[in-house]
Amino acid sequence: MTKILLKFFSFLIILLILFLAYLGFFGIETSRFNKLIKDEISKSNEKINVKFDKIKILLDLTNFSINLKASDLAIIFDNKTIELEDISTNYSLKSFLSREFGIKTVLISTKDNRLNDIVNFLRVYKNSAQLIVLNKMLRSGSIKANIQINFDDDGKVDKNFKAQGVIKDAEIKLFNKNVISNIKLNFDIQKKLYLLQNLKVDYKGITFLAPDIKITDNEKSFFVEGNINTKNTEFDNEKISSLIKKDLENLNFKNLKLDTESKFSFKINKKLKISDYLIRSKINLENGNFEIKNLKIKNYLPKYSGSINLEDHKIELAVKKNQISLKGDGNYFIDKESEVEKINYNILGLNGNYNFSSKINLSKNSLNLELLDYKKEIDQDSTLSIDGTYNINKSLYFKKIKFDQSKNKFLIKDLSLANDFKINYIGLIDLNFVNNNKKNNKIVLKRNKKNYIISGKIFDSSKLLNEILTGDDEAGISKLFSDLSTKIKIKLDKIFIGDDDFLKNLKSDIIIKNNNLTKIDLAGTFFDNRKLSLTIRTNQNNEKITTLFSENAKPLVKKYKFIKGFEEGSLDFYSVKKNNVSKSKLKISNFKLQELPALTKILTLASLQGIADLLTGEGIRFDVFEMDFDSKKNLMTINEIYAIGPAISIMMDGYIQDNDLVSLRGTLVPATTINKFVGSIPVLGKILVGKKTGEGVFGVSFKIKGPPKDLKTTVNPIKTLTPRFITRTLEKIKKDGIDVKSP
Repeated sequence: MTKILLKFFSFLIILLILFLAYLGFFGIETSRFNKLIKDEISKSNEKINVKFDKIKILLDLTNFSINLKASDLAIIFDNKTIELEDISTNYSLKSFLSREFGIKTVLISTKDNRLNDIVNFLRVYKNSAQLIVLNKMLRSGSIKANIQINFDDDGKVDKNFKAQGVIKDAEIKLFNKNVISNIKLNFDIQKKLYLLQNLKVDYKGITFLAPDIKITDNEKSFFVEGNINTKNTEFDNEKISSLIKKDLENLNFKNLKLDTESKFSFKINKKLKISDYLIRSKINLENGNFEIKNLKIKNYLPKYSGSINLEDHKIELAVKKNQISLKGDGNYFIDKESEVEKINYNILGLNGNYNFSSKINLSKNSLNLELLDYKKEIDQDSTLSIDGTYNINKSLYFKKIKFDQSKNKFLIKDLSLANDFKINYIGLIDLNFVNNNKKNNKIVLKRNKKNYIISGKIFDSSKLLNEILTGDDEAGISKLFSDLSTKIKIKLDKIFIGDDDFLKNLKSDIIIKNNNLTKIDLAGTFFDNRKLSLTIRTNQNNEKITTLFSENAKPLVKKYKFIKGFEEGSLDFYSVKKNNVSKSKLKISNFKLQELPALTKILTLASLQGIADLLTGEGIRFDVFEMDFDSKKNLMTINEIYAIGPAISIMMDGYIQDNDLVSLRGTLVPATTINKFVGSIPVLGKILVGKKTGEGVFGVSFKIKGPPKDLKTTVNPIKTLTPRFITRTLEKIKKDGIDVKSP
């Protein structure tokens, strides 16, 4: 009997072992525990319900627990459904026997579900502000994940959960109404650590690829770091500004095509506010252009068309709070027909202010410095080095500008420009170059506090002096300087005022107040020791009085291109200017004129061919030329021009409207008539009328009118001189003792 019982119990034990082995290895499917599982899940949160048919039970003797696994099930909450591939958990037998919460871990494998549904499910357990905001921002997308949820002894979800999965076709609408679309990524989430891999998103028409992004939860904020790249992407200024607006809003890029490799990091708080961001990028710029507005670059680079075109640039970019650093080098060109040149640059920005330096090759471009009468032709090796600052108020400061071309050297230091690019001040200008007239120039300008000293051995001032001496609102100092108030002392050994004309030992003291020349004392001597002096004074009535005297008139008269063959003579000029209206008198004495096209035409039309031939041959001598005129803006009103000489006398008046219109009328009388007139004053009637028809013709009246390049001249014989002409002629003969003789 004992043997039978022993065999029976042995058999039962073997059956139990086999049953337990079967439960541990194969398990069984049953619906008996459905209610139990649903009740246990409901204990964790009463809003959650689980729908499934059967569960598979596996016995885990090592942990004294039962593994429960259900497939093709759904989690139902708030009328929403999340579909799962399967869900499994270990149920503690000890907890079951002691009626405690027996589930420690739940493993969930989901099917594709809507992202919003997953976010809403998470809100059931923890309805944080971040999840609320995320739910509002999410517009679409799906997620498939493997999730491990851990519970504490009271059945509450432990924060130490894990999730892995894939997000596809997601779209987020930001608070600024911009949209991040086509989001795709793999994720691996653990306690306080979120790893995103193979991220791909579209933003503002740009596709960003991020191999790795790491997000660390620091309780009060998240720290985000990772890599992000773009491939063969086209950027414009709007796209760049939308990404890093605060740093690059003053830069005007267009049509950039580039690849980028970037490392980034930033903090984002619970209210989704970003701070402490840092971006470090390596950029391969294939092509693009950079517009510079308001700068009159074309005055210096004739081929400049409004933008600088870039090719094949290697750039390093670093951006963090209110700071930007950009280093690069590559090719550039300023016109489609121009050859490429090399350029390197370094820009450091802080709070909207930028320090910059650059070295630019200018060999393939022409350069024009009009004020200095210098032009560099194409294919002349040259480099331009620039070091300066661009301020948030749009003013420019150049610490150094250096241009080298063979033996020509141009150096400028401490140049400050206002936001309209006019000059505030200059620290130093050191020039050593040969200009277009093949003249050497060696001159230095130095700033001493608010004043300037100009010194040098030789300088060709032909164009520069023309600009400075105009000194009105439309040109001159106001054209160059912002608000200049200074004293300038000049000392030059030799200064050219024309192609071949120069002054020796030029000395000058100049006072400028608020861009107005208030005082000038200038003196120098010509090569033959004839003197020139210029003075400008401003009196108590705010009238600017200018006097200019030159014992050699030719260098000054030569500047008027329509006068040729001017010889000898002295010049005396006087002008009073107030409120941009000037009244002036010009007197030139004892000179000879060889060619004046308008006068030649008048003489020819008046049948005074002999005098016309004389004018174009050896020239006509004049004893005196006087001009009384007023100027206001672009209008010159000529009250009177009077000239008398051995061959002819001329009187005329009229006006000149800038480069648009010339209108002059006057009287021309040959010297033979003047001689007869002077010798016959007692019997004036006979001379005025003449004894026979035709004898009384004194000269001609004329009119000149039209655009400067298309003047129309009309001439009419006259028999009677106007009293004004007679009076002026007698005054000049009596005052100056002019001996009027036939030519």
